Parts: sequence; C-alpha cells; structure tokens
Amino acid sequence: MAQTTDRRRPHRGIWLATCALLLGLTACGDKGQQPTTPQGPTPVGVITLQPQKQQLDATLPGRTRAYLSAEVRPQVSGILQQRLFTEGALVQRGQALYQLDDRSLRAAVASAEAALAKAEASARTQEATARRNAELVKIYAISRQAFDESQAAAAQSRADVGVARANLETARINLRYSRIEAPIAGRTSLSSVTPGALVTANQANALTTIVQMDPMYVDFTQSSTDLLQLKRDWEAGRYQKVDGNQARVRIRLDDGSDYAHEGRLQFAGMIVNDTTGTVTLRAVVPNPDGLLMPGMYVQALLPTGVASDALLIPQQAVSRDLTGRASVLVVGEGDVVEKRTVELARALGSRWLVDSGLKAGERLVVDGFQRIKPGDKVSPQAVELNAKNGGAAIPTAPEDGKRPALPAADGQTVGQGVDIAAPRAGASK
Repeated sequence: MAQTTDRRRPHRGIWLATCALLLGLTACGDKGQQPTTPQGPTPVGVITLQPQKQQLDATLPGRTRAYLSAEVRPQVSGILQQRLFTEGALVQRGQALYQLDDRSLRAAVASAEAALAKAEASARTQEATARRNAELVKIYAISRQAFDESQAAAAQSRADVGVARANLETARINLRYSRIEAPIAGRTSLSSVTPGALVTANQANALTTIVQMDPMYVDFTQSSTDLLQLKRDWEAGRYQKVDGNQARVRIRLDDGSDYAHEGRLQFAGMIVNDTTGTVTLRAVVPNPDGLLMPGMYVQALLPTGVASDALLIPQQAVSRDLTGRASVLVVGEGDVVEKRTVELARALGSRWLVDSGLKAGERLVVDGFQRIKPGDKVSPQAVELNAKNGGAAIPTAPEDGKRPALPAADGQTVGQGVDIAAPRAGASK
C-alpha cells in the first residue's frame, strides 16, 4: 500500500508544475494586451494665413459674334449664269461671287448711250438758235416772244442731256451689278442658289453670307443684381475698381478649355433687359487661327475688382453644419484648437476667399483635423498646399531634410525620420 502512494507523487508534481506555467503565461498575455495611450499632443498640419493681392473675376455666359457680317443679295434681276467662289472659302473685298446673264443690261446701256447722243445733238441745235435770236432781238428783227421761246428750248435741251446722262449711268451701274461682288473680306457660307436660278433685285433670301472672324465679338451678360453688389463693394472700399478701358477678358470654351488669346472689353451696356434682368457687355477677341466661330457658347472671365488684402483658405479646411454655416479649426494660444465660424465671399479655384472670421497670422488646420476636436492640444506642423494635387497638404521639410511626422488614418505616424531625397525601402526603381 505504501508503495502505491509513492508511485503517484511524481505525477501530482508534474500536474502542479503545468498549472503554474499556464497561469504564468495567461498573466503575461493579459499584461501584453493592455491598451496603450498616445503620448503627447496630436500632430496636425497647419498653414499661416497671409494677406495677398488677388484679382477677382466674374464668369459670365456669352456667345461669339462675327466682327463683320454681310448678306449677299442681288441688286438687279436676272438668270444666274455662274458661281465664282468656293463655299466656305476666304474671299477678299470686291472679289466676284456670282455672274448674271447681262445681255439685256448691255442692251440697256447701248440704248442709253444712243439717247444721250440724240439729246446732245438736239441741245447743240437749240443752243445755236438761242444765240442767233439773242442777236436778232437786239435789232428788233424778231419778237420778244420768239426770243424767249428759243431760250426756253435751249434750256430744255440741256436738261434732256442731263436726263440722258443719268439714264446711261444707271444702265452702267446695273450692268456692273450683274457681276455680284463681295462687300467685305471674310469667309463665305453655303450658296442658296445654283446656276440657272432666277434671282430678283433686293430679294428676301440671301445668296450667301460673308463673315469676318478675325477679330471676333463676344457678347456676354451680367446680372443687374451682381452689378449692383459689385458697385456697393467698390464704394465700400472692399475691392479696387478695374479700369474698364484696360480690362482684359479671358475666354473659356464650351469644352472647358481656356482660349489662348485674351480679349479686351469694348462695350458695357447701360440698359437692363426687362425680360432677363441682365446687362449686355461686349469684348473684342483676336481669332488668328479661326478657332472661334459665330454662335459658339463660351464663358467670359471678366476682371471685376482687386482685393488688396485677400485671405485665401483651402476648401478642404472648411466644414459646414446642417444649416450650411461654414466653420474652420484654428490653432490658438497654447496650441489649443478653436472652432471658428467664417463668412466666405466666393470660390477661387480650389480656395475660398474669406469675407470675415479670420485674420492674418492665424494658424489654420488643413490636415489631420479628423482626429481632433475643439479644445484639444495639438502639435502644429507647417505644411504647404500642392496646387497640382488638388490642394493636398505637403509637410514642409525642415533644415535636416526630414519630413515632420503626421498621423495617418489608423493613428500611426507617417513620414517620421524619412529622408526626402532617399527612396523608400523596397520601392521599385
């Protein structure tokens, strides 16, 4: 019996040792899973607001118009014999476009020339008779009535000569009109008639249209409400007025691209359209390449003023509540975050023009604001905004060539101790 008890003691010792080891491992595991709290304030990216001179533009809808436009119509009636131009081609002023059948017009010229010759011959006879009667009346060889009748006949013959000359000139003009010429230089449109068609003088339908497209007009409209507000801003001194005679207009095409040539404001209307409530403005735009065509929809970027001390903030730094009120986060004294309500004037690209709520020299949070709230103490890091990357914040490199550390989305820090010039480990070359 005693021997059996002695055999079981080693097994009991092993079991106790195993339990003790498991308890120790469990304790170590619990100790390793205890949550760690971050040390120090949260790093955030900030920019220091600096006033700058900013030109303010108004984007206005508009249409292109031909600088000169002429509808070609016949001035005499006749049968069209020939079209002398290529549709859509450039023509010069005075270039022949159409040729009409001119046989009847040439006959009219010949008839007018003969009538003039007849009138001139009759006038010479009447003039000679009047001169003779003037001598005879002095010696009382003829009556005074005969003298007066001869003088009247001479005057009438001179008038007949004038009428004949005018008829001849009219006939020659009509003959010239049989060859229809371009009244201006420009590009032609489609021809509405073909050879063999009968055309009439001053008909309603144009034979073709010629437009001069270099330069071009751009007519655009501005709301009278916006114009009144702009005048109030000028009077209040918020913006400096741009000289209308020196205002250059930039054009944006319908596909969103910018036109290469700037125009100049030529005319600003003074009458408000009672239907649309807008004022019409006109700019002259160079068109050497012929890219602009009449009737195109464009947008005109018109400079309306200059803000001498403008504060511009990136759009990603602005948040809005349910009522649409805009606010930003500012790092105040002691690096404590403050929530600031701001009034925004307008959008300028990827930035907002601040109307009120901020002042120069304040530090605006532009990166990392998702992990902070008002009242938190933070570690502000100066960053630069990359305009080529949609205004994304890029940490400013200090003198040691290391980027400052900013928290990532999972609470880890990124960029800490990374040499700007050195490639990342494992990156493909």
